[in-house]
Amino acid sequence: MAGDEIKGATGSVRIWLRLEGLAVLVAALVAFAQTGASWWLAAALALAPDISFAAYLAGPRWGALGYNLAHSYLLAIAVALIAWFGGAGAVHAGALIWVAHIGADRLLGYGLKYTTGFSDTHLGRIGKS
Repeated sequence: MAGDEIKGATGSVRIWLRLEGLAVLVAALVAFAQTGASWWLAAALALAPDISFAAYLAGPRWGALGYNLAHSYLLAIAVALIAWFGGAGAVHAGALIWVAHIGADRLLGYGLKYTTGFSDTHLGRIGKS
C-alpha cells in the first residue's frame, strides 16, 4: 500500500456500516441471553479479543494479521456455529460475546487494520490525522 492513502468509508456508507455493527451487537447479546450463561461470563470475556493488540509487538504486519483474525466476523461466527451444533454451550456463549465485541467495535468506528499502522482501518483512520 506504499504511497496509497487510506480513505475508508465515508458519509452514509460509514453510517450504514456502524448501524450494521449495532445490529450485530444486539443480535449477539440477544442470542447470548438465550444461552442462559452468566452475564459475569460476558463481562469477563468482553475485551478478550483485544489481547490481539499484543501481535503489534512483532510489527505492523503481524499486528494487523493478529488483530484482524480476532476482529473478523468469519472466525467468531464459525466458532459460534461449530460450538452450537457441537453442543459446546460455554464455547458457544463465549463466541457470541466475541461476535458482540466485534459488533461494538464496528459501531464505534474501529475496523479491520491495514499493515500501514494501527490507526488505518477499513472504516477510515482512527484518531487525529
